[in-house]
Amino acid sequence: MSKTTPTTKKEFRKRRHARVRARAIGTESRPRLSVFRSSTHIYAQVINDELGATLANADSRSFEKKKPMDAAVEVGKMIATEAKKKGIEKVVFDRGGFEYAGRVKALADSARDNGLIF
Repeated sequence: MSKTTPTTKKEFRKRRHARVRARAIGTESRPRLSVFRSSTHIYAQVINDELGATLANADSRSFEKKKPMDAAVEVGKMIATEAKKKGIEKVVFDRGGFEYAGRVKALADSARDNGLIF
């Protein structure tokens, strides 16, 4: 194995995330919806990369003992609501190097159902 080959799950995810971020760039007209999934919570941010500013954010830390999938759906609703309050309808989805399945997919579907376009 070469020295540049990732050996841990975290290193593999970072490499995948770099590939995703090479294509997903948030602009003023179409900011980036970034998702981070930890073992216990899920976080979402709407980011304008040109300004380096977070326009809206939501996370599952405020929920009382929800199942992970239900929390992801709620975070999707919250981020869509926050973005629409700020006048944002179209975003670029950044899955953060995570597989588009499970909680990440649930969050994305919920955000779409609540008015975000991506």
